Amino acid sequence: MSQHKRHMRASMGLFFAAVLAATLSAGRAAAQTGEAAAKAFHWPNGKRVAVSMTFDDARTSQVDLGLDLFAKYGVKATFFVESRNVEDRLAGWKRAVAEGHEIANHSTTHPCTGNYAFSRHNALEDYSLEMMAKDIDGASAEIERLLGVKPVTFAYPCGLKFVGRGLDVRSYVPLVAERFLVGRGYMDEAANDPAFCDLPNALGTPFDDTTFARMKELVETAAKDGRWVIFVGHEIGSAAFQTTDTGALEQLIQYAQDPAKGVWLDTVASIGKYVKQQQSEGEGK
Repeated sequence: MSQHKRHMRASMGLFFAAVLAATLSAGRAAAQTGEAAAKAFHWPNGKRVAVSMTFDDARTSQVDLGLDLFAKYGVKATFFVESRNVEDRLAGWKRAVAEGHEIANHSTTHPCTGNYAFSRHNALEDYSLEMMAKDIDGASAEIERLLGVKPVTFAYPCGLKFVGRGLDVRSYVPLVAERFLVGRGYMDEAANDPAFCDLPNALGTPFDDTTFARMKELVETAAKDGRWVIFVGHEIGSAAFQTTDTGALEQLIQYAQDPAKGVWLDTVASIGKYVKQQQSEGEGK
């Protein structure tokens, strides 16, 4: 090998080494920034983690079984109701309001992808943004008419956040951001980082057909990074598909109420307001 080629190879080696060093340094800086942001966020009263219990669709078991359980421990849940289902147990939903639970918006007609047979004739693929806005606004108006409360948070039906097809697909997260403090997803794989999360696009963690041991594990994992777990359930009863087990739910509440665990258990609206305030104050620093 000529001296010139050896020199070129050595120069290239130094160049790539420098690039690698810069990349590693940037990665460390980003990690440190993330750690600093996490450390800068503090839950109130020394709490280590936030937890919200949410239930979708205004299913009858939520008022028939859930309200007595929550009243026993004095805890509050968030009910993301389909407005068309509220009248099936209107007295129960009025009780939920009177006892301080959050009544939130889960649409009027629960549109999902037409790949689900139940939604083939109400498919998001056939919706426009205007249609979605009408559905959401209609639900809020009906909830306010029936229960006297205006929803401030929203849960995406099926956790899906689009309308349309192909090149015409549009996100409807901006519609939710215009109308609500929090928009909650479903079947997500992580808890929310309160210093970073986009509240209209918050993550939801299912706890239907889940043991207390698994619920506890999810909360303790989130506590390591000071996160917010938004649990998502449907029916309340014996553990099954789309049913949160009553016994596991009671154990979760008991666990969260142990002061040593450092859990803030509250509604999506209450925790969301705190997160928004902290994020706003952080931007001003």
